[in-house]
Amino acid sequence: MKTAQKILSKVPEITIFFWIVKVLSTGMGEVFSDYLLTTINPVIGVILGLIGLVGSLILQFSVRRYVPWIYWLTVVMISIFGTMAADILHVALGISYQVTTISFVVATAVIFVAWYVSEKTLSIHNIFTKRREFFYWSIVLATFALGTAVGDLTAGPLDLGYLPSGILFVVFMIIPALAHRFFGLKEIPAFWIAYIMTRPLGASFADWMGTPRVEGGLGWGKGPVSLVMTLIIIALVGYLTLTHKKVRNRHVESES
Repeated sequence: MKTAQKILSKVPEITIFFWIVKVLSTGMGEVFSDYLLTTINPVIGVILGLIGLVGSLILQFSVRRYVPWIYWLTVVMISIFGTMAADILHVALGISYQVTTISFVVATAVIFVAWYVSEKTLSIHNIFTKRREFFYWSIVLATFALGTAVGDLTAGPLDLGYLPSGILFVVFMIIPALAHRFFGLKEIPAFWIAYIMTRPLGASFADWMGTPRVEGGLGWGKGPVSLVMTLIIIALVGYLTLTHKKVRNRHVESES
């Protein structure tokens, strides 16, 4: 039964490659969203981002099991649109990062509570029903928007800058891992705390690389940074696709 559920699961196994691609996708979404909104009409940029998000979610919900390229395409599109959503609230509507951060914290907490009340678990190892998948992707979108607001808050109003912010979030991501390993923090809260931290972590370092030197960055340009990150993601997802097929075939053979 556990093997069957593992094969039917709609999310990947949590390995070092999961965390690497997750951080890269957050960084890529941050700088590509900024690049898109500053090089074309912002309204068109948001529409394109929304179309990409809806299309990837339709693909993800249409398949019966985890498909690496579809899953990570969805993550990337959520990263891009989540960044846009947080930025629009601040730039277009003038809402402060403090307010957006608190709002997304509340939204994330509400989704977690609704998920737990409905399913009695927040484990990502049991994402094999449409309802659980809906909760999962809702929380992913909320955490991406939350992470964007938090990263902008530390780099901007709190005046830490991009690089110090990135280092700070590395520490915040390591803390739950250490708490789980040495102090008995349960696996599920440790995972979700670290997961939330990947967003501002990746975004802070990506902004640091893409932002002009006069603004505290390396000046590599957000277009080139997003392109390089995209190519690395494609390469890693290609590798994950090959390894996933081999693992799945072994499970199928063992069941037959």
